[in-house]
Amino acid sequence: MKKLIAIIMLMVMMQKIGYSQHADWYHTILREVDTAKSGWFKKISDGLHMATDDSSRARYLTEFANYYKFELPDSALFYGNAALRLARQIKFSHGEAESLSYIGFAQYLLGNNSKALQMFLQGLRVADKNNLLHDKAILITQIGMVYLEMNEYENAEEFIKNGKVLADSLGDTEASTIARITLVEAYLRMNRLDSAIHYHMPELTANELVKKMGQTWVIHQTLFYLGEIAAKKKDPGLALSYFRKSLPFAGELDALFQTLLAIAQSHDQMNQPDSAAFYAEKALDAIKERGFYSNSIKGNVLLSKIYEKKDAVKALRYSTAALLYKDSLDNLAKTTSFESLTAFDEQERHYEIETANAAYRNKIKMYVLTAALVTFSFIAFILFRNNRNKLRAKQKIEKAYDELKTTQAQLIQSAKMASLGELTAGIAHEIQNPLNFVNNFSEVNGELISELKGELASDNYRQGNSQNVIEIIEDLDQNLAKINQHGKRADAIVKGMLEHSRQGTGQKQLTDINALANEYLKLAYHGLRAKDKDPIAIGMKTNFDSNIGKINIVSQDIGRVLLNLYNNAFYAVREKEAISRKLQAVSFEPVVTVTTRKDGNKIIITVADNGNGIPQNVIDKIFQPFFTTKPTGQGTGLGLSLAYDIVKAHGGELKVESKEREGTTFTMQIPM
Repeated sequence: MKKLIAIIMLMVMMQKIGYSQHADWYHTILREVDTAKSGWFKKISDGLHMATDDSSRARYLTEFANYYKFELPDSALFYGNAALRLARQIKFSHGEAESLSYIGFAQYLLGNNSKALQMFLQGLRVADKNNLLHDKAILITQIGMVYLEMNEYENAEEFIKNGKVLADSLGDTEASTIARITLVEAYLRMNRLDSAIHYHMPELTANELVKKMGQTWVIHQTLFYLGEIAAKKKDPGLALSYFRKSLPFAGELDALFQTLLAIAQSHDQMNQPDSAAFYAEKALDAIKERGFYSNSIKGNVLLSKIYEKKDAVKALRYSTAALLYKDSLDNLAKTTSFESLTAFDEQERHYEIETANAAYRNKIKMYVLTAALVTFSFIAFILFRNNRNKLRAKQKIEKAYDELKTTQAQLIQSAKMASLGELTAGIAHEIQNPLNFVNNFSEVNGELISELKGELASDNYRQGNSQNVIEIIEDLDQNLAKINQHGKRADAIVKGMLEHSRQGTGQKQLTDINALANEYLKLAYHGLRAKDKDPIAIGMKTNFDSNIGKINIVSQDIGRVLLNLYNNAFYAVREKEAISRKLQAVSFEPVVTVTTRKDGNKIIITVADNGNGIPQNVIDKIFQPFFTTKPTGQGTGLGLSLAYDIVKAHGGELKVESKEREGTTFTMQIPM
């Protein structure tokens, strides 16, 4: 780019010293443009050959259409139609919209405005249908561009503005910039300079866009239209300055031609015919044998006008050339239009047939789908009716289940209350012994105090004999010591139970499992004795592992499990003892054995009895809720079920082993 700017500066200097017509600056610019375009051509050509999928091929074909749109519109039509066929074949909606855009632009350059409008509108329908908002913004702007060429300014302004609004809402910089520049051109053609100036892009904004988009044509268009605005304001000198500044950024031959021609027109307005002719001829030379017929017409018309006053022969020659180019353009437009339109129409005919077939197939599918929907609706109705019946049945089941849960909760509460009653009986019996001692010794002390008073009032004491008084006082002292001892024993029992009551929060705490097992064993035994009308002596053996220490458990819950196992064991041995006594069999000694031991990271607690055992046909059911082997009214069937759930909640296991007429052993495993 710096090289191009240096070339332009050299051109200006050579003009000042009179060597403009001999300068080779123009050929350098052409080489720069040709090099850039050949690089672009090679890039898209290589891309097309290396493409591995149809979507990429369609994109490269549209790039070829874009490449040829100014120089060879007929080639642009060829590649655009090829891209359109492929895009439609693979259902590539963006490729279809873009192909229609380039086909329309080629028709526009050939002067076929009505066909261009048709292509753009068709592309717009594709973009609308597939929500291709970028393509939609570009196509709306292009439709406005065609209306502008047809001098329908009101439609042109509306479409171009709509294209800009859509692009702005999308944040689409490229589409927004194209719409903005097209809008400036429209206002210039309508001689609405204020509007053109309002929408014109400042140079600073253009430079920022170049950095963002990486395309220098934005700067060229910005400077070029500043020159156009100046020319409209009848300031050819300022216009010339802007046109010259835009020249290095003319990356396309079309842009280069338009800029050179504008420079020539500025010199012509400044009455500098030699410079005007020089730039006009260079503009024509830039597009010589390149197919720019419409541009060639403009250049020759300007040169004919320039030479009217000073060289009639040249003026006639250029005028004739303009007419010839116009005829060539018309012929090309007609030929190309006929060939391309014939091919396009044939393509459209096939596409419409295929679309109609697809629509027919879709219609058949719709009929099938409708029939399937009706069938499905009928089946759905049957299923709905069945489901409604099932729902009603489910509601009845849920109601029964809720009632069952309520009954279960009541039974569980009853079981808890029964356990509480047993605990209360055990506690009462446990406390009764020390209370009896306290009461008895208190009564004895009362008698001793009365005896002491009598002794103190006796003559024997007055004569100095105090031996009886001392003995009575010693008996009182011993009795008070025993009252204190048994009072502390009752206090310890109460404190122990209060301690377990405080721990019953549902939270795990470090607990001495041996002490807990021993304490609940005593409470269970005393509870049994308190409610037993015919108490028997039951042997209780304990074998506690002193190395266990404290473990993390919910002590109240584990206590409830132990109490349930103890009660079952006492019940079993008492039943066997009653049967043995009734049958007058060999004397039976009931024994309940409790053992604790540490096994790796587990604590094993066993509760064994030598009762009648559990029959094998029911042993698998004893942990089921509401199952019991006790007579009606003597058990809820929830004790072992609750015990099983509590042990499971601690991550442990509760198992049972039993032999009929020999006894039962419950084994509880709790992780450390």
